[in-house]
Parts: sequence; structure tokens; C-alpha cells
Amino acid sequence: SYADWVYQGDDMLGQLLDILESTGLADDTLVIVSADNGAAGREYPPLRDDKGSIYEGGHREPFLAKWPGRIKPGSTSDQIISITDIFATCAGITGVTLPDNAGEDSVSFLSAFYGNPIASERMGLIHSSISGHFGYRMAHWKLLLSRGSGGWTTPKENDAKKQQLPAFQLYDMTTDPAESQNLGSEQREIAHHLYTLLRADIERGRSTSGPDSINDTDAINVWKSGAPTPDL
Repeated sequence: SYADWVYQGDDMLGQLLDILESTGLADDTLVIVSADNGAAGREYPPLRDDKGSIYEGGHREPFLAKWPGRIKPGSTSDQIISITDIFATCAGITGVTLPDNAGEDSVSFLSAFYGNPIASERMGLIHSSISGHFGYRMAHWKLLLSRGSGGWTTPKENDAKKQQLPAFQLYDMTTDPAESQNLGSEQREIAHHLYTLLRADIERGRSTSGPDSINDTDAINVWKSGAPTPDL
């Protein structure tokens, strides 16, 4: 059934591309193919876990784009983006200036299509698991405010607490994409810095530059697993 689902998605994408070619619109169309979460119930090593988890397998996705005459075929980029950044990117393509209260967490990655660095004052990306446990990614560092996966996979939070696992996790995604070595106790200052940035973004209601915004709810529990926090 899983193979059939993959085959169906591939076929549907092929039909869309064929239509663009047959109608003569292919050269004037930006095509983006990605997903909003990891695969359900399937790990893809070396990434850890899958859909719903705070670990990388729950968030990192292939991101493919085709735009004849603009994106160089076969080119790649290792810059970090979020699916939410499509909003600001489309605004940039169409020349629309977003109002202050729109796209508060969206950054245009239009420059990356041309092989250039993404210009942004956003310090990092906020992650959230299915259970609402937060994570924060800045460059190659990733802080997880959870004892376990924060999702459906083991260790779940209650079990992780019984196992007396650390209340937060810190990983170097360059050397440890499998998130197997928690560096929280060794790199406490980095964990504290990322935690401070996460709190600041939530308190401001946005992670980009601009006036403070209002969150959808006042009841944001940043630290669901409880103390101790990565404070110095």
C-alpha cells in the first residue's frame, strides 16, 4: 500500500508536468515539490524517527524546484529553509510587499534559486512535534525541549521521564544527523543561547524583523517537559 501511494504521487506529478509542457507554460512556471512532514511510520537513515516526531525524520524533507531559465538544472543548496518560507518567496517573485502582520515567520529564499545566499535577520527555525514540544534550529545546532521524541515513537515523554532522560537535547546536525549524541550537558551555553532565542521569538510573536505580533493563543507552554531548563 505504501509503494502504491508513492507511485500515485509520482504519477500525479508527472501528469502536471506533462500538462505544463503541452500547454506551452513550462518555461514560465515555477514548480516546487516538497512535503510538510516526514513519512508516516517509516524512518530513512541516517535521519531519526518519522512523522510527528521532533527529531529530524519528522521535519527534514526533500525540496525540489524547477524554473527554466532561472534555476540552473542539477544545482543544489544546503541553506536551511522552511515550508513557511514559500509565502515570502512568492511575494518576492510577484513583487508584493507583505504587510507587517503577514508572514511573520516567512523569509524569501528567492536568491537561493540563483545560487546566492539567503538574506535574513531570522536567527533560526522553530520546530514543533505532534505533542507540541518545541525545538529550535540555528545553523548546525538543534535544541529540543523534550526528553524523547515528542511524538508517537519511542521514547515517548512519560517513558523518557521514567528513564530519567535529560529534560532537553542538543545536537550538532553536521556531525550527528542521526541525533544520537545529546550534547546538552557539554554545550550548555549553546543550549541556553538557542533557548533564549526561541523564547524571544515566541514573546515577539514572530521570528523575522518587524513590529511585534500577536500569537494565536496566550497559553503557549514552551517547556512541556518541565525543569530544568538550559539556563546557566
